[in-house]
Amino acid sequence: MLSKYLFSKEVLDVARLDPKHFTRQRTLTLPTVVSFLLSGVRAAVQSELDQFFANLRNRADSVREVTAQAFSQARYKISALVFGDVNQELIRLAEEHLPIPRWKGLRLVAADGSDVRLTMKKDGIRSIVKGMAFCLYLPGIELFLDFRLHEPLCDERQMFFEAIDCLRPDDLLLMDRGFPCRWLVSVLTARRLHFCIRCDLSRGFKVVRKFLQSGQSEQVVVLRAPNARDAEDYECPATPTTVRLVRVVTPNGRVHVVMTSLRDPMAFPAAAFANLYHGRWRIEEAYKRIKHRVQLEHTSGLSWHAARQDFGAKAVCDNLNALAAYVATDAHLDPESSYKINRTLAFDKIKRQLGRWLLAAQATTRRLKPLLAEIALNLQKFVPDRSRPRKPQPKPHLSHAYK
Repeated sequence: MLSKYLFSKEVLDVARLDPKHFTRQRTLTLPTVVSFLLSGVRAAVQSELDQFFANLRNRADSVREVTAQAFSQARYKISALVFGDVNQELIRLAEEHLPIPRWKGLRLVAADGSDVRLTMKKDGIRSIVKGMAFCLYLPGIELFLDFRLHEPLCDERQMFFEAIDCLRPDDLLLMDRGFPCRWLVSVLTARRLHFCIRCDLSRGFKVVRKFLQSGQSEQVVVLRAPNARDAEDYECPATPTTVRLVRVVTPNGRVHVVMTSLRDPMAFPAAAFANLYHGRWRIEEAYKRIKHRVQLEHTSGLSWHAARQDFGAKAVCDNLNALAAYVATDAHLDPESSYKINRTLAFDKIKRQLGRWLLAAQATTRRLKPLLAEIALNLQKFVPDRSRPRKPQPKPHLSHAYK
């Protein structure tokens, strides 16, 4: 179904930067270029191209069909926004055919940003450039709902505001302590979007500090109205907002305060928020996976346009791997088992098939079933509540030359 979408006129109209592009039948058609980027490019572009076309022809040796220079010319005719549209279509298909896990009838959505280091050309010289990645993530089924690359000076709240249209009224937004502010709470309330935000105890809202000192387990409070400038900039009402504060105690004794729009204590008891907020941690694991397994910072080009294409494409690639692992788990593993599929090994197996899946002219169910069974053989054991703290050390940002 996603294959049909890639060949549709809808994608063609959105993806082309000029109506004259991709009008002739060439080796690098629009679906071929998009499928190549969706296959998770990690190594040198020419090596990846040779392997991609070898996989399309089911050959073990490399196949030189196109050059890296030809691919570079073709990619700059494609908008980076098309990968967001492909991802939304993939999410729609997943929700149509799979049971998306929910919490008390709400779809959980985690939001967070992360620093990235990219290699780009500045004045004709390769240079290290910092950027900010921001995503909305579905922790229940391990899918990226939205993934974008921003300039390094962009604020996390502003990045979230640009992605807010991806949310629905039946979503519950999980956010870390860097987000809460009066205008953001006002925007979410005005749009009738549910949220659960951890509040920083050392700074921020005065009512939060008073609540912490009171010793209560929960309390409904009123936040002051956002200032007039924020209300005008973010189109939110400049009126006070009523929220609920809940005290959460972690297993190691730490006390957190979460702010939520779910004010009904019967439908949403305070005790349920501890595990709920802990589920937000899956977005941190997703960043680790996409940075180090899919090598997010190793882009296939030296420009912002190429980097934005790669970021969107690798998010869709990770989603396809997550769906394959989800279906393989459902088909071959016991739901109560402590063993889970090794996503790193699964990625290597799926990468060889991904191009054929996306460019296939017929159904690929017959080819998919043996691969899912093979994925289910690579397992790793997860022990509940096991903690192995690591010593702080510099993060491994490999040089672009290691491609």
